[in-house]
Amino acid sequence: MRILISNDDGWQAEGIRVLAERLKKVGKVVVVAPDRQRSAAGHGITLHRPLFVQYHKLCEGVDAYAVSGTPADCVKIGVNEIMKDAPPDIVVSGINEGSNLGSDVIYSGTVSAAIEGAIQGIPAIAVSQCGHSHFDYTGAADFTAKLIGQVLQHGLTKDTVINVNYPAVKPDAVKGVKVATLGERRYHNDFQKHYSPRGEAYYWLGGDLKDLDVHPDSDIQAVKDDYIAVSPVHFDFTHFGLMNELKKWTLD
Repeated sequence: MRILISNDDGWQAEGIRVLAERLKKVGKVVVVAPDRQRSAAGHGITLHRPLFVQYHKLCEGVDAYAVSGTPADCVKIGVNEIMKDAPPDIVVSGINEGSNLGSDVIYSGTVSAAIEGAIQGIPAIAVSQCGHSHFDYTGAADFTAKLIGQVLQHGLTKDTVINVNYPAVKPDAVKGVKVATLGERRYHNDFQKHYSPRGEAYYWLGGDLKDLDVHPDSDIQAVKDDYIAVSPVHFDFTHFGLMNELKKWTLD
């Protein structure tokens, strides 16, 4: 089995190293990841500047390629150039430092790297470790190794990836696995205004998180209850329920 691993925290992140160390026990691992932190990069791709690729040895038995682009760029170049002679059987993105719950998947570079894998026709998983500090990725890595076998056995439907969020507890405190819907999250957008030494105004985006959806079947509730949340994410954004209504509008 050939496994392409990417992320949005960069190729030197602890989460990707722990994941690579674990998955090399089940297949040939190649890491293709951003050369620096690219969290919240979404599904951007690089068209107007070149992509530089640097080779590194991530750990024993694992080659890594650091790419000067986005997470989606990494999977594109990983599948179509770096691994073109032996394409991956599965793409795994993560393990992200922090959750990617609910509406976060729209902004997440981690989830977008997995989506790019699916666009390339390869089964894909995104994995995130919930919490804010003192991250322990071992439980999420073990779970991912198990999940890969299930994904390859059962397959995934077109335009779909699996999004995993591992709760912020030790593996022996995890209560189980829940297949969960995406919840709803919003952020209080707080733009702090500052000035450069030249007197130019610039803004720094911050703000607190607010969870809107506390539905018992959501991924947000699952990790709050110390369960591993497993969510199927489909990226055909068409709202089929609104199709017939739109046809009644006067649009021409």
